[in-house]
Amino acid sequence: MGEAARASAPEPVMLVLGDDALAHRLAAELAEVYRREVVLVAPGTGARHGRIRYAEGEAPDERTLLRAGLREAEALALLYEDDEVNMRAAFLARRLAPDVRLVLRMYNRNLGHRMADLLDRAGEQLAGADTGPRDAATVVLSDADTAAPALAATAVAGTRKVVQADGLLLRAAERLPEDPEALAEPGLATLALLSSTSTDPAGADGSDRSGGLAPRLLPDDAEVRAAAGRGTVVLEAIGREPALPRRRESRGASPRELLSPRLRWALVGVVAAVTALTVTSIVATDAHPLHAAYLTLLDLFAIGDPAVGEETARQVLQLLAGLLGLALLPLLIAGALEALGAYRSAAALRRPPRGLDDHVVLLGLGRIGTRVLVRLRELGVPVVCVEEDPEARGIPYARRLRVPVVLGDVTQEGVLESAKAHRAHALLALTSSDTTNLEAVLAARTLAPELLVALRLYDDDFATTVYRTLRAAHPDALTRSRSVSTLSAPAFAAAMMGRQILGAIPVERRVLLFAAVEVAGQAALEGRTVAEAFRPGAWRVLALDTSTGEGDDPPALLWDLHPGYVLRPGDRVVVAATRSGLPELLAGPAAPASVPPQGGVRPSRPAP
Repeated sequence: MGEAARASAPEPVMLVLGDDALAHRLAAELAEVYRREVVLVAPGTGARHGRIRYAEGEAPDERTLLRAGLREAEALALLYEDDEVNMRAAFLARRLAPDVRLVLRMYNRNLGHRMADLLDRAGEQLAGADTGPRDAATVVLSDADTAAPALAATAVAGTRKVVQADGLLLRAAERLPEDPEALAEPGLATLALLSSTSTDPAGADGSDRSGGLAPRLLPDDAEVRAAAGRGTVVLEAIGREPALPRRRESRGASPRELLSPRLRWALVGVVAAVTALTVTSIVATDAHPLHAAYLTLLDLFAIGDPAVGEETARQVLQLLAGLLGLALLPLLIAGALEALGAYRSAAALRRPPRGLDDHVVLLGLGRIGTRVLVRLRELGVPVVCVEEDPEARGIPYARRLRVPVVLGDVTQEGVLESAKAHRAHALLALTSSDTTNLEAVLAARTLAPELLVALRLYDDDFATTVYRTLRAAHPDALTRSRSVSTLSAPAFAAAMMGRQILGAIPVERRVLLFAAVEVAGQAALEGRTVAEAFRPGAWRVLALDTSTGEGDDPPALLWDLHPGYVLRPGDRVVVAATRSGLPELLAGPAAPASVPPQGGVRPSRPAP
């Protein structure tokens, strides 16, 4: 009877709520890659499509959540663009279903981490102590953080991609050989072969539909040796996440900027005049030093009483002080006004300087544009921003980073010229409107036909079409098109499946995931050597966590694993996997192989 009840029980569903393309893309990812039943609550949905069932709901309130099947769901993703909407829905969902796994989309990372800890603690209290083991962790992700490195990389060759999570740090870099017959410089491991080559830096469209020119994820050694002249993404380092001191950010003009040379010289003149006149007064009138300095200041600024009836020396000194005051006062006033102007300029937006060239023009300072701006400045790339809304999210960041900003509609004539787009190295069109991005790119092509351009588009199929059309029209120019939802969805999907995802790095328009995996029970890993566990194009073991797991000690990683080392049930490894390879790796039955008590290769030392 119990077996029959379990057999007839419905499969837990994945519940996805959102208000933009990311929700639709995530639902498709869960249905197509992980083969799970999905309930999607989002604008513009129908009745059902394959494994995706659509539910009605204007807002993520209690009625919408319960109607969509929250209490029967395995995981819930809240993907609204407004952080506050996601937080309100998360509190409500945790109260209604303490055991559901929560995945939140939040732009504010610091608040997101605190939210995750709070919701996990609340879930433990609400579920009680008799519910058994729980897999209801809260995961907070940001589509902006996932997509920003890829968008910034389109404008900067050889950029690095960094994944930091769970105390681990992985750093990868794009490398392009200079010689068509040469191989790119190897790293610790080759993670991908790019579509770009030394003779064709533009490459293909970078998607799965590029055929033989598509980027190849996790190639084997034979493929790497045969890829002469082809760009690669290599693993540069893997180790402990460093504890960096908190950097103090400048919030205004420095004293040196406020005190112009004119004002500084005027202050020096005042001090010198007061000193000279004070010393002369002490010698001539035998006055106390403090009294002499006080009278000198009064005379210098013409606010003292006339020295009528006093000694001749005192009268002469008063006249000299008055003349010096008349000469210095205009300088002080001019310097003060200049300092006020410098202060106002520090609080205002900078304009692009004359003669600026070889910079990056960034269109749009919303969620994505702001993250890309910060990333480009970290790389030391000169940037000029264009934004129509003076209250946009990224305006304070641009002001603090002293980045020039042109306020105006990028589709209007003269705005791109003001941003010096005709002398720029690259243009990134990252506004929230596909039409605006495309129009801006076409206008930029008119100004500078060979300008490197990259545009953000919501639909990946449309992005592919735009890329191919622009490439055909301008074969000698570099063009990139990226879909933020496509770059971000794999990480959100893996988090909904309960995988310990460390992060993701975009490889052109494909995505490579990094996950921490327990070897026990994994047929593709347990009892196999590192070499045997490697499946080209699907997954690869990168490092072994040799920490004891006691206390809060950071992970001790062994990245240079011997190919003959046998993975044992107690091991925890870091793997790189494709979006289709990760579910295949973790969905298999328990491994039949047993680990021999002797033999194989044991790890020798942790990574420093």
